[in-house]
Amino acid sequence: MRPRDFLHLTGGSLLARRMSSFLAALGIAVGIASVVLLTSLGEGVHRFVLDEFTQFGTTLVGINPGKATTAGASVGAFGTERPLTIDDALALERLAYVQAVVPLVQGNAEVEAGNRRRRTTLYGTGPQMPEAFRMKIASGRFLPTDDPIAPRAFAVLGSMLRKELFAERNPLGQRITVGGSRFRVIGVMETKGSVLGFDLDDTVYIPAARALNLFNNISLMEIDVMYRQGTPEDKVVDAIREILTARHGRDDVTITTQQQMLDVLGSVLSVLTFAVSAIGGISLLVGAIGIVTIMTIAISERINEIGLLRALGARRIQILSLFLGEAVVLATLGGLAGLGLGVGIAVALHTIAPALPVSVSATYVVLAEAIAVTIGLLAGVVPAYRASRLEPVQALRAE
Repeated sequence: MRPRDFLHLTGGSLLARRMSSFLAALGIAVGIASVVLLTSLGEGVHRFVLDEFTQFGTTLVGINPGKATTAGASVGAFGTERPLTIDDALALERLAYVQAVVPLVQGNAEVEAGNRRRRTTLYGTGPQMPEAFRMKIASGRFLPTDDPIAPRAFAVLGSMLRKELFAERNPLGQRITVGGSRFRVIGVMETKGSVLGFDLDDTVYIPAARALNLFNNISLMEIDVMYRQGTPEDKVVDAIREILTARHGRDDVTITTQQQMLDVLGSVLSVLTFAVSAIGGISLLVGAIGIVTIMTIAISERINEIGLLRALGARRIQILSLFLGEAVVLATLGGLAGLGLGVGIAVALHTIAPALPVSVSATYVVLAEAIAVTIGLLAGVVPAYRASRLEPVQALRAE
């Protein structure tokens, strides 16, 4: 059978059954559109979270008191962990490849300025925080390098807190009360927005030692270490662990690198994207059933045609190819329509709601179309094989 005759017979058959062909292609189109749209949302969320997380850089190491994993039996009082202290942070500053060390205490406190008060997030931190977390000062300065154990009572405001407490007035040099203690405002941070649910604008920054006293605590919540780009991560972790083990007498801290957190986030978000893709795949299954149904009906309606083709010398493989071709064409056209529909809806959603994280991945687009063609091929195998096995004489006699 010449390619021209093959295309003529395939196209003519599909055009002769316009409505049934349209419905079969529509089922595939809806399935592909669902897959493209859901994967676009999943990929958008994936990229959004990773972008939010990596805006602080990728050379950070977080140190928390206590071990995240345990082994063996309880050892009573000897098993209690030592707190992370400001002296521990000072000891880590002596590492040659460390650029910044940030002690961190987080809590909630009431901040008062004049007759205005607001409960907000409080961060007790060190002077190197803007460098480590890529934050900028809008006016004034950040916390100065003071005596880390007895720093002066200075405070830096987030942009939203500054607006809530001082409106249009200049807050620099003004006195505020934080948790019942008096502080002088020396700076205001640039707007940073929310990062993974934490509003970095509605906050106040004070020295870590002052925050420990304010919350009546003896342990830092975390120490963040920023190391030089290009330094092997394992080398940094080993050096930190060695220093803290020597100071505490044993390994009683949890060290988490930025890359470890990114790997965990990436794996979780990849599972999310796969899950929403699988949901869209259910629609593809429905489309495949539609193609099987349409092709089965087509065979019962075209038995005489099949018998005539066989009588004229068409081989079984040619009959098989003819019906498989129709199924693949249906699935391909439906897949292309679904791609256009899915991408169009994704672009429209992003245009209407720019804050909605939507990212159309070329990989998923190509994969979706390949799946559509494969579905057409698989869905047409059984009906096409049945058609190819019909005997010419019996087919010609069928009504």
